Amino acid sequence: MTIHPIVVLGEPVLHRRASEVAEFDDDLRRLIDDMYDTLAASNGVGLAAPQIGVALRIFVYDAPDDDGEQHRGVFVNPTLVNSKVPGTAPDRDDDTEGCLSVPGEDFPLKRADWVKVSALDGDGHPVELEARGWLARVMQHEFDHLNGTLYVDRLSERWSKKARKLIRSNGWGVPGLSWMPGVDPDPFGH
Repeated sequence: MTIHPIVVLGEPVLHRRASEVAEFDDDLRRLIDDMYDTLAASNGVGLAAPQIGVALRIFVYDAPDDDGEQHRGVFVNPTLVNSKVPGTAPDRDDDTEGCLSVPGEDFPLKRADWVKVSALDGDGHPVELEARGWLARVMQHEFDHLNGTLYVDRLSERWSKKARKLIRSNGWGVPGLSWMPGVDPDPFGH
């Protein structure tokens, strides 16, 4: 298996819709294994293929639900339906979100409390997951990556302004930036 560098906000692959997977073959299964290894090395809870520079509709996850039960899997060509996103302001303590492609930073963001993801696994078999709370947040975050949306694109005006300032001060927003899990310091301090 191979650990891949994680591209940073500004890399074009992060800002456009990823392509459907057409071939369920050994190359796909190898890519999925590499994504799991990269996710583990990054100490993250989810990783979409665009985050490693691959413009395909795939994401892996390894995250707990609100009851502490660990969930691990892969979604290929997923669809997602969700409950309504609350219209209230996000809470800095309860609604904070981060992203491996916006390394070391986090901002409050409201998400739907419930989702249902339908997809294919790495062998082309149907899989489905219903999630609430934290795990639902992870699913929405990774699904957004497949559509060229980063969580900072969804922030309220107050937090968006802070994020834009931080992005400029970090020199992000341009192509060619990445960090290497397991080699570079963990940007989230795990």
